[in-house]
Amino acid sequence: MYPFPQKYYIINMYYQANGLKPLNRIKLILSFIIIALVFIFVAYFTYNTAEAKAYDYMLKHFTTAKLPFDNHKQIYGSDDIVLVMIDAKTVEKYRWPWKRETNCKLFEYLLNYTDTKIVVHDSILATLDRDNPESDKKFFNTLNKFDNLVEGFMPVIKNWDNPRKGNSYDKVFGEKFSIKVTDKSFPSPDLYGSMMTFPEPYFNIVKYAGSVSILPGFINGNLSSWSMDEIYRNQEYIFKYKGKYYPSLAMRTFLLANNNPQIVITNKYIKFPELNYKIKQVRNYYQKITPIRFYKLYPTGYSHIKYSAVDLMDSYDNLQTGKKPILDSALFKDKIVVIGANVPAGTGLNDNKNTPISINHPGADIQATIIDNIFHNDFLNIAPDWVNILLTILGMVFVYGFIRAFGLLKSIISVLGVIFGYLILGAACYYFKIVISVLTPVIMFVLTIILAYTHKFVLENRSKEKVKSAMGKYMSEDVMKRVIMNIDNLGLGGKKSTVTVLFADIRGFTSMSEQMSAQQVSEILNEYFTEMEPIITKYNGIINKFIGDAVMAVFGEPIQDKNHAQNAVKCAYEMLEKVKELQKKWVKENKPKIEIGIGINTGEVFVGNIGSVNRMEYTVIGDTVNLASRLESYNKIYKTKLLISPTTYEEVKSFTDVIKISDVQIRGKAHKMDIYEVLKVTI
Repeated sequence: MYPFPQKYYIINMYYQANGLKPLNRIKLILSFIIIALVFIFVAYFTYNTAEAKAYDYMLKHFTTAKLPFDNHKQIYGSDDIVLVMIDAKTVEKYRWPWKRETNCKLFEYLLNYTDTKIVVHDSILATLDRDNPESDKKFFNTLNKFDNLVEGFMPVIKNWDNPRKGNSYDKVFGEKFSIKVTDKSFPSPDLYGSMMTFPEPYFNIVKYAGSVSILPGFINGNLSSWSMDEIYRNQEYIFKYKGKYYPSLAMRTFLLANNNPQIVITNKYIKFPELNYKIKQVRNYYQKITPIRFYKLYPTGYSHIKYSAVDLMDSYDNLQTGKKPILDSALFKDKIVVIGANVPAGTGLNDNKNTPISINHPGADIQATIIDNIFHNDFLNIAPDWVNILLTILGMVFVYGFIRAFGLLKSIISVLGVIFGYLILGAACYYFKIVISVLTPVIMFVLTIILAYTHKFVLENRSKEKVKSAMGKYMSEDVMKRVIMNIDNLGLGGKKSTVTVLFADIRGFTSMSEQMSAQQVSEILNEYFTEMEPIITKYNGIINKFIGDAVMAVFGEPIQDKNHAQNAVKCAYEMLEKVKELQKKWVKENKPKIEIGIGINTGEVFVGNIGSVNRMEYTVIGDTVNLASRLESYNKIYKTKLLISPTTYEEVKSFTDVIKISDVQIRGKAHKMDIYEVLKVTI
């Protein structure tokens, strides 16, 4: 049937039937442009500021959540990846700063007593210990024994201070640590200008290296829109530097575990054809990045199983002396072991970052999380921009439609249903690792609410004005205002009040109209009534009704006027003067000369709504009305034009010249009464 209530179609038909003009096209177009610009600006501002907070909230509370019946979802980090942390417990025994050879116990334990899959050292070694060169040498010799150790390096945005030395380092660094990539993506400018350099002895023994860089900022969807803040959410798995490609720490670990498979980069993916595996990327101007899928934190503050470095070091000492180790070496069998540092501030070993799930998230655990993502294909699925736009537009359409279609309470309930329904949809999507925009669409819904109610208010007011204008042609404007003011309390009933009633009738119009065409009759009546209406209004009267060629006017209600009798007589006298002017005009136009008779009476009447509950009329009834009508008819008998009752005469005798007509027997009255012909009014 109708998608919206039938009344809107009726109103539309009413507009068309009355030839009402549509909005000026230019104004309409400008309005649409302004509204669209406001929506676009608010959406852009929200998306690039507050949307990141919504993303963090949803990621923390829903992506890391688990329903009771969901036995397959991984919320904590995989058991295949463990952390070994230089923590507060470690530095309590081995006071920092220590010589680098102290680390040898940790690495020797992993090398000689465990069967690890890969050891990832989340650290950057940029300088030598000049005071303890032998200590450095021992440490480097230990690292050199590993064939499955991945060390960290850091690209830097700033250019080399010494370009010649920098270019020389880039060459040897690229020859050793760059990876072979088939790049089929659109070219983008290099972001990095230099590298944090390895000391030569360290450089010589490192076999595998990956970037430890983790990217702050927020990018959601496929638009090149980047919101920079201090929260780390993204990983750049492969980056380009000086024409060569380098892996991140996690990517280097993945490549090592899979015997360095072929790599193909497209605009959207990093592909590994040999493995039938690909990683989706989000591209901005400089980089192709992948959002990190974070895991729930254990009470320890880590999302992966964590061991204190001192326990491994003590286990090494115990094994060297034939004692039982603190930790069973089987704990590390076939594991990826990530070594990092997380010590309270003041030691220089507090490698913490702000992430969506923690304000002090250990850097090593973030690296373990990124490794976990790539090894287990556990990524967030970023919804395309068109999905977010479509969901937003659909929600806005529903919000606008509900507000236009329903009343206040029902529309509010429906709109809140849309908003809460969308939030539930967002929570469900994040639970299943699907990222959609959450806050921006809701803000768009709120803007739509404001727009819809504003539009509805404007349309209703415009409709009321047009209805008032149309209804004003059928009833007095003052009666119409009274109806509108009491629109919610309309009902049958009224009150008694003293008013003055005026009847005016055209003499002999019935016989006259028989000699004229319908068009001529209409023209004369319309012109006559058009001239009479403003005179009646001028004197605070209202036209209660037209009765054929007669008009009934009331003074004193609903317009409160204590001088209603005087104003009624003055009005009648001016009406007669206006008819004289019209007579001269009609004679020139070869139209019949018409005369009018007016009767006026003042007295008590019942005024209010008369009729049925479905059809009512605002009018006055009572003997006062009947007498006014009788007086008008007596103009024919006495050949007069303006007759008034005694009650009216008492109110106007001070400014009128009259002739008294005595002892008139009024039809319907038991006793005779005097009536008065008004000859002149002194204004």
